[in-house]
Amino acid sequence: MNETVAPGGAELRARAEIDLAAVRANVRALRERAPGAALMAVVKADGYGHGAVACARAAVEAGATWLGTATPQEALALRAPGAGVPDDVRIMCWLWTPGGPWREAVEAGLDVSLSGMWALREVIGAARLAGRPARVQLKADTGLGRGGCQPGDDWAELVAEALRAEAEGLLRVTGLWSHFACADEPGHPSVAAQLTRFREMVAYAERQGVDPEVRHIANSPATLTLPESHFDLVRPGIAMYGVSPSPEIGTPADFGLRPVMTLSAALALVKHVPGGHGVSYGHHYVTPGETTLGLVPLGYADGIPRHASSSGPVLVEGKWRTVAGRIAMDQFVVDLGGDEPGPGAEAVLFGPGDRGEPTAEDWAQAAGTIAYEIVTRIGSRVPRVYVNEEQGG
Repeated sequence: MNETVAPGGAELRARAEIDLAAVRANVRALRERAPGAALMAVVKADGYGHGAVACARAAVEAGATWLGTATPQEALALRAPGAGVPDDVRIMCWLWTPGGPWREAVEAGLDVSLSGMWALREVIGAARLAGRPARVQLKADTGLGRGGCQPGDDWAELVAEALRAEAEGLLRVTGLWSHFACADEPGHPSVAAQLTRFREMVAYAERQGVDPEVRHIANSPATLTLPESHFDLVRPGIAMYGVSPSPEIGTPADFGLRPVMTLSAALALVKHVPGGHGVSYGHHYVTPGETTLGLVPLGYADGIPRHASSSGPVLVEGKWRTVAGRIAMDQFVVDLGGDEPGPGAEAVLFGPGDRGEPTAEDWAQAAGTIAYEIVTRIGSRVPRVYVNEEQGG
């Protein structure tokens, strides 16, 4: 196992260990689920908290031919010198606001998503300034009610104007795409309805003359469970990081996926306290008897959800412990029940579960949220330590 160590060999207060071999294995498993489609590795939000550049490179090594981000700034960072993303890998970004870096995106050869006429006008202007055609993908709102162009007259206008600009050499319509609302809810009627609407909107655009390189709608749950949605390209996000999109559709192991991130910290203090001792703000936890307390130097400033106060699980020396009282900004406490691990002993908040440690899903259940939020919110104060960076690792 190769590893990126702390600068100067310093011991780390906490670390988020990122297993790049798991990223590669997950991408291969996802490709097997959609053998007839290309794969876009979604690395938005700094790779769901795992590190966008490192995870993008690992995904490409495993066969991803597209990368996806939300913001253009995220996409441009992947095209920056030193990022190590091959030039032939396509990069798409889809969350634009007026005045965005359209010209830079055109010059970098990014695929940009358009949901309305204002965006089409801005990208046309950028293409003129750049002196080269833009690569654009038209997004259809098939029922999510978020981004995307409405069916009917709005879609007809967007398609017509995009084709007019294409005829003038200002852009190339490279894709037609949409996004599911409820693919993580097995049997939800909106899934079939959205697929029907997507096929209709794609067929209309193609009748008008659009000849896209890719048509795509499948996110992680659809990639895993809806082969009829795979079309030319699938866009797994959370599944690439070894987290199930929803417990209802299965565990990571059910799909041959392995969680990529292990979050741990070194205990900052272990001390004896008497029974009746209040712990942390508000004294929402009071020791039931004489015990030992362990101080974990992570808090909500690091992304540990405060909603998991008195419920978040932690593995210390092979035993599950629970957050005692409130999670504070920089630290929280666990009741060790009289055990006496030394200062610096490892406290594992979540990981793959191989050592009996909690998983991100366990923390999601404790905080009343989803595992996506648990891994994505881990802050920059926690260093990412990459292991298995080489393909043989």
